Amino acid sequence: MRINEIREQRAAKVAELRTLLDTAEREGRSLTADEAATFDATKATIAGLEAAEQRQQFMDEAERRSTGTPVHGDTSAALESRVSLLTVLRAGMEGRSLSGAEAEMHAELQRRHGAPKHGGILVPLAAFETRANTTTTAGELVGTDHRADQYIGPLRNSLLVQRLGVRTLSGLVGNVSIPKAGAGLSAGWVAEGTALPESAMDFDSVTLSPKHVGGVTEMSRQLIQQSAPAIEDLVREDLSFAVAQAVDAAIIAGTGAAGQPKGIIGRAGVLTAALPDTWADVLAIEQQLAAVNVTPSGWYTKPAVLTTLRGTLKAATAGSDYIATTATIGELPAASSNAAPANTAILGDWSQVLVGQWGAVEILVNPYAETPYRRGGVLVRAMSTIDVALRHEQAFVVATGA
Repeated sequence: MRINEIREQRAAKVAELRTLLDTAEREGRSLTADEAATFDATKATIAGLEAAEQRQQFMDEAERRSTGTPVHGDTSAALESRVSLLTVLRAGMEGRSLSGAEAEMHAELQRRHGAPKHGGILVPLAAFETRANTTTTAGELVGTDHRADQYIGPLRNSLLVQRLGVRTLSGLVGNVSIPKAGAGLSAGWVAEGTALPESAMDFDSVTLSPKHVGGVTEMSRQLIQQSAPAIEDLVREDLSFAVAQAVDAAIIAGTGAAGQPKGIIGRAGVLTAALPDTWADVLAIEQQLAAVNVTPSGWYTKPAVLTTLRGTLKAATAGSDYIATTATIGELPAASSNAAPANTAILGDWSQVLVGQWGAVEILVNPYAETPYRRGGVLVRAMSTIDVALRHEQAFVVATGA
């Protein structure tokens, strides 16, 4: 029963009691036995209606405060899965307003994170995920089978160091501070009557603050106007790679200046060593981490360094193994990339690297840039907000050579 219906019934019962009392007063008498019984019964009914009104008020307020269910039935994930980068790019290229899922998502991201700083269009990070398409043979618009079990995050898919277990924190808001324990309590043996040794726990923190990274790519008008899912994948991968390549470089060798995050190389507290030439050198680097209670998860280096170690035997005796293979150095996994600094190899526990992601990716389309305009192209800029931090700097050894 609605609260206004309860109040109407209560008002009617109160009016009945008022009529009963006014009649007896006008006739100069008290209530008869029947009238008194009627009064008591109506009074009880009014008390019941007042209790029902309180219950309904409570329910109305609780429902008002609770999370609503979207009328159209879309969850946030479902809405994100319907956002198309090509649709966003077409809208920017043609200078028209967004519509459909793209408009809803832009409005929602704007509510969460504020207006886009550069006047672009906000899209979720999920729009850069690789999607499993059922067919790409039709020249016309072909439907896409969006399978959640096939989704791969943009940074996890693109960054080489992600293969080594870097942790990603997404959906951050404002600066982030993560408590970190330093020195722990100590215990010791004491003789009878001797005081226990005193010690205190030491605490520190790891902070992440928003830093902006972006990439610019040129695309042809015809490419953006195509509707085939294969074109959607191509655009997504191109923009994702532009941002991911910069993040990859920042994790390893970010300077901490000019808006860059501070990377592993050059960070205070990171262990150092000479680039290994022998099996004994490799073991010595592993021992450096073992001495500070770190279990390394893998190496990261340049292909030239890995190739040299692949051609170096562990020992001069017959039957000796080589120090490295295409995928390992010693017994540990190894990843190599030409983006790695020259004559450098890094060994560490890569789960100690934190990559923080704030908000959404901002897409800005410029169809009027002079050089691309002349050849029918469009400039597309993707900007994201990311930071890099290390939970424990001593979890890494940076080995460098001449």
